[in-house]
Amino acid sequence: MATTPTRRVSTTANAKMLSNYVPVYLMLRVYSDYMKSFRENMSDFLEAGLITDIEVGLGPCGELRFPSYPQNQGWVFPGIGEFQCYDKYLKSQFKEAATAVGHPEWELPDNAGTYNDTPEATEFFGENGTYLTEKGKFFLTWYSNQLLKQADEILEEANQAFLGCRVNLAAKVSGIHWWYKHYSHAAELTAGYYNLSKRDGYRPIARMLSRHYAILNFTCIEMRDSEQSENTKSAPEDLVQKVFSAGWRENLDVAGENAISRYDSTAYNQILKNARPNDVNKTGPPKLRMIAMTYLRLSDDLLEESNLSLFKKFVRKMHADHVGKGNSLSIVNLNIFVFALDSKT
Repeated sequence: MATTPTRRVSTTANAKMLSNYVPVYLMLRVYSDYMKSFRENMSDFLEAGLITDIEVGLGPCGELRFPSYPQNQGWVFPGIGEFQCYDKYLKSQFKEAATAVGHPEWELPDNAGTYNDTPEATEFFGENGTYLTEKGKFFLTWYSNQLLKQADEILEEANQAFLGCRVNLAAKVSGIHWWYKHYSHAAELTAGYYNLSKRDGYRPIARMLSRHYAILNFTCIEMRDSEQSENTKSAPEDLVQKVFSAGWRENLDVAGENAISRYDSTAYNQILKNARPNDVNKTGPPKLRMIAMTYLRLSDDLLEESNLSLFKKFVRKMHADHVGKGNSLSIVNLNIFVFALDSKT
């Protein structure tokens, strides 16, 4: 078995949104200092080219999202989550924004339910709900823009911190696939992704990442729609296609990772399908392809004989059966995630 020598590291200082606890300007200062310290202490690896990608943490679990579905606060799948904008700083910013457009009477939503509600149990996400009104659209635009603005500022600091290094920046977008087939897309909205059937919430994210020449990394690439419970209104396949399409339309390099540990051919075949939507190009790398894939994760289960044998076949397929053949053509870089902290956020 062989993989490419690519090394991806994460600069996530804390899995939680620092801005939930301190003003944004202080959070940026802390994060900037952290990244500069990382560069200084990892200079030997950076100069030697051993570290090629740096994934910048932009929220919980390193993902670009609000912490809308924290398990340590009682959230259980497939709850819709809650909006995260009720601290004094964001309340003040929303009031200022609403006043600027002539609606000083508008307040933050108070009818969007709680962590484990279904969309239909709320006035905000239900049929003809608040999210479709002028006030609702204004709030959702403002809320999603808060997320984009913060990510934009952090990535700007990252570009400055690693200026001159031969590394690519990357950012991970969360695969919130539950309630994707519900007309409100409630779980995506509470996380900060203003995505609806007639509104692409991922293209603005891709556009923001393109300004920083960052790789778009996405999760749940091993999941199939048919594996999901009907009552979750889940559609991971459609979601992956939409996010990858948004990235490619902005000329971004797109990467992916599996959301849960899987050792079966069904999951591996789904990853291969997403890695190369148009299959293999015999004359060179296909036009549409994932630039890299992070496999979660190296474990005792993976190293069991039957699982490892199947994983070896998967690695060869990821490299289009060129692994170990003289003139190796690396179609997709494969990174194996060795460990991870068990986060409940």
